[in-house]
Amino acid sequence: MRTYGKSAAFVALSVTAVATVLTGATTPQAVASANPAPALDWRPCATAGGPAGQECAELPVPVDYRDPGGPQLSLAVTRVRSDRPAARRGTLIVIPGGPGSSGVQRVAEKGERLRQETGGQYDIVGLDPRGVGGSTKASCGLDPEDRELVNMRSWPAADGSITENVSRSRRIAEACARNGGAVLRSLTSANEARDIDRFRQVLGEEKLSAWGSSYGTYVGALYAQKYPQHTDRWVLDSSGDPDPSRIGQGWMANMAVGAEDRFPDFARWASDPAREEAGLRLAQRAGDVRPLVLELAARLDREPRESTTAGVPLTGNRLRLALQTALYDDDAFAEFAGLVRAALDTSVKPVLPGMLRGPVPDADAAVAMGVVCNDVRWQGTVSSFRRAVAADRVEHPLTAGLPVNITPCSFWKDGPAEQPTRITDQGPSNVLMIQGLRDPATPYSGALKMRAAFGDRARMVAVDHGGHGMYLGNGNACGDRAVTTFLNTGARPEQDAYCAD
Repeated sequence: MRTYGKSAAFVALSVTAVATVLTGATTPQAVASANPAPALDWRPCATAGGPAGQECAELPVPVDYRDPGGPQLSLAVTRVRSDRPAARRGTLIVIPGGPGSSGVQRVAEKGERLRQETGGQYDIVGLDPRGVGGSTKASCGLDPEDRELVNMRSWPAADGSITENVSRSRRIAEACARNGGAVLRSLTSANEARDIDRFRQVLGEEKLSAWGSSYGTYVGALYAQKYPQHTDRWVLDSSGDPDPSRIGQGWMANMAVGAEDRFPDFARWASDPAREEAGLRLAQRAGDVRPLVLELAARLDREPRESTTAGVPLTGNRLRLALQTALYDDDAFAEFAGLVRAALDTSVKPVLPGMLRGPVPDADAAVAMGVVCNDVRWQGTVSSFRRAVAADRVEHPLTAGLPVNITPCSFWKDGPAEQPTRITDQGPSNVLMIQGLRDPATPYSGALKMRAAFGDRARMVAVDHGGHGMYLGNGNACGDRAVTTFLNTGARPEQDAYCAD
């Protein structure tokens, strides 16, 4: 691992405490601290392939922290205790991505590896955020068609029109306003940070260490801003731009750049002669893979192919969505290449990836939209979105205008309950960022904005690798070693660092 100069940082303004004030002039987090939840009733919940000794419980939290004695909801929480009590130094929380991913599942998947990497220094814990997994659910009552992933994500029509996107977005927003209630309105990043702090209190910990991934890096950054005194060793893996005016909307827009950064990795893979035997080589040269995929998507726009899933054809936008997902992980390349080959062969019916075969559950749709729409009011008019889509389709054809298109957030009925938090350089210097250079979801250019916001509070390890999620995932030994060393010893690179692939 070699080092290079620090990323340019700016001196950010101190965060403004903007919250509805209760009698006694307290903030929601102050109310939470003054009203801790009761002790948890832990029970065994280990699963096959998961860490031994995993336990689960339910954590009650207020629907609204400004009314701590009011309606409550339940969060599913989990822990894996240190297997070396004498070496234990604290608790490490795993903060999942999404919005919509499960912290309980993430601990089940990564807890044993994480326990091995850290030598039993931590109890490893996680929670299912509001609306997710075993936690209290919200509902928008959406029709199945509106819960198709290819429709929840606003792909423009084949000709670039967004007329149907506007109608669908308005319909979804109206359904969520009609059916979501207080639970849906409570789905915010700020409340997830408060829920984490409530969990910390119940665990009896003065400080937490953390490993936040993807959207979890934003929640982790919020926590570090709101509760800096309760942070120990803080790892943010695959970060987005924390610009408080464009939370969610800016993340989506950046995905166009992320796809362009990442696609050459797939093109090299799909043109490698080693794919020939498996029938997955798409072209003789890497430079020919991109036009092949774009031409196929355009052809499927005009003439969708019948798939093996009855009533669900392979369209151009379903192919683009499958590509977008495949770029997250090298291990998904083969399935996408197989889909392309099948789509080119008129004698077979393509097999759609599982995510394209049917609607997502209503609760999953609610949380995926609820958080990003509740956090901040989205900017733009129908006309401005139409212009942005037209320009983006030309500049970034792989994503065909999706990242800048209109969404239900543009018609959301309830304004944000509070102003979004600005991440600043005020607080302890205990943040380690790790970031892939070719991340399709949270591109490196956006992560640099998070790095700049933290200033001297953070160091960043850039990994010359593609995919989404670096530590114990798509990264390499150099990047993994930097994070593990930090978690085990507190030592970070003196300057931002680079890990070659």
